[in-house]
Amino acid sequence: MQASFKQPDELGYYGEFGGAYIPEMLYPNVEELRENYLKIINSESFQKEYKSLLTDYAGRPTPLYFASQLSEKYNTNVYLKREDLCHTGAHKINNTIGQILVAERLGKRRIIAETGAGQHGVATATVCALKGLECIVYMGEKDIERQAPNVARMKMLGAEVRPATSGSKTLKDATNEAIRDWINHPENTFYIIGSVVGPHPYPDMVARFQSVISEEIKWQLKEKTGKELPEAVIACVGGGSNAAGTFYHFVDEPSVAIIAVEAGGCGVNSGKSAATTQLGTPGILHGSKSYVMQTADGQVVEPHSISAGLDYPGIGPMHANLFATGRGKFLNATDAQALEAAFLLAELEGIIPALESAHALAALNQIKFGENDNIVICLSGRGDKDMETYMREMARPK
Repeated sequence: MQASFKQPDELGYYGEFGGAYIPEMLYPNVEELRENYLKIINSESFQKEYKSLLTDYAGRPTPLYFASQLSEKYNTNVYLKREDLCHTGAHKINNTIGQILVAERLGKRRIIAETGAGQHGVATATVCALKGLECIVYMGEKDIERQAPNVARMKMLGAEVRPATSGSKTLKDATNEAIRDWINHPENTFYIIGSVVGPHPYPDMVARFQSVISEEIKWQLKEKTGKELPEAVIACVGGGSNAAGTFYHFVDEPSVAIIAVEAGGCGVNSGKSAATTQLGTPGILHGSKSYVMQTADGQVVEPHSISAGLDYPGIGPMHANLFATGRGKFLNATDAQALEAAFLLAELEGIIPALESAHALAALNQIKFGENDNIVICLSGRGDKDMETYMREMARPK
């Protein structure tokens, strides 16, 4: 068994998953990043600026909130890590602040990104505005329609939003377009990947920037309960950046249960799902080896989820390794279960979650926890962007 679940080996592998499978044209960019990212991140000037921006700009630390009515309903102690209270409304800003500082130090002035739910696109556009850098965000045409408020925010922040019109017109296709752009503009462009996916060193770099989530959970939980280790941490997983951040400081603690919730869509066996660990097989997607939803001859199967941020046919290699080794327990929640969990949180706690986060909340209906257990759920984003979907659900005849 590997020494640590949270960091890859020198070639970027978590167990058998990871690596860098890239076109030759991108090799100089990826290699430049790989050779420099740890030196940059660990430098005193970087850490000073990064921590200052997390505090004064992003609004960290985010609260660890004891959800008393939810706890009463499920007869356990439920704590919500309130990433929805970050500037821009989700955890994504933790990573984009980190990566924009890396891009600056590498002399890159043109920034590209991909986005599904739009939160990463907004967070990228935000830091580009902060730093005065050009910003181009690729987004699936379908996601542009269902996440209109976030598209408007990106444009207001000065970003150009380019639609991906191929395939399912969702996150996978936006990522494909961003990679094509990067190949065509290798010298001056930095690709800010929004999740723990892509070629090494991206999964490791993104996980490090998001690890502030679990770093805070430990001291916040100790303040509240006297113990820094919960019985379980729960997060939704598409690519899995909020989950990587939530799990990071707990994966090497055997007493803490690691629970990931994927998007079950219309049901795992419905043909309309994004439950990658249940439906996928090992393969290469967007530059790394992981579990991929694919046909026998390696064609990517189109995923489906009501939540644009989980509508992805793979998972990050860190999560693939957690699944393969049994260190992580992987569940899935259907569209209907996620909607039910979202409305329950709104009614019981006065918090409207992002549909992505609602999948994590749905785990409370699938696992019975002890009445003295401390369970931490990452509330990765707020529900403003999903109000149209929630409104349609409320209007539906019951």
